[in-house]
Amino acid sequence: MLSEPRSGRLAAWGNALLAGLVSPDDAVLAAVGDDAAHRVEGLPGESGPVGLTLALGRLRALGVTGLRVALPAPGHPLGLSGPPEFNARALEAEEAVICHGAALGLVPEVYEAGPDGDVHVEVVWHVLPVREAPPADVPSLGEAERELAEALREATEVLTRLDVAGSGPVAEAAIDAYRARAERGREVLAPGYPPRAVRVLELAQRVGLLISVAYENGHGGAVTAGEMAARSAALRPVERVARRAQVAAYNAYVEELERGVR
Repeated sequence: MLSEPRSGRLAAWGNALLAGLVSPDDAVLAAVGDDAAHRVEGLPGESGPVGLTLALGRLRALGVTGLRVALPAPGHPLGLSGPPEFNARALEAEEAVICHGAALGLVPEVYEAGPDGDVHVEVVWHVLPVREAPPADVPSLGEAERELAEALREATEVLTRLDVAGSGPVAEAAIDAYRARAERGREVLAPGYPPRAVRVLELAQRVGLLISVAYENGHGGAVTAGEMAARSAALRPVERVARRAQVAAYNAYVEELERGVR
């Protein structure tokens, strides 16, 4: 959860483009990020894969007015609404983008090539039909903010109790990565998102940081199998809350559309 999901970048900057707040070139550049290229396959009206700029324009022509994010995990179809075929593909990818205004969804397939340290990454977004229904288990921004505040306290308490909170090179690297991200112009979300969405996403990323530290920094004070199982059991619901909040933040643009704010 330290890294921004590709679905989050595509939805956030796609929404900014749909709102007329950024140019197509800027939106695509931000959505692609550090990847080499993104293409879209299966788009209605297109016989083969197309570039992201053309795809976003085509989606707008098809009636798409906003983009949502889904971040499903086993047993938790977060942000999905069906049908089963789409849910299965999204669960395999652990993320998806859902169109608002047209019954379509996009699931990424990632291709990597090249030696360590020089990996070339390309992404193909597969367009599939989706069911037009409320997304599963996505809280409002207000609910997400309240849940996150409590989750952050719980995560800190668990890490402290299990002696994994603050030492070691992995923990230090994770904290440095979070701080570096926070200092990069504060562009956590694209233009057009409400300030509360930015706060919620930043807090979700901080909770995700703590979870990552817990899982990556060895076993800490949990030395027996029972203690390690207890740590995982304690952290799992916190991780779930952070994912729900992350989705709520990315989906805030569409939430405002549905409330008639935009």
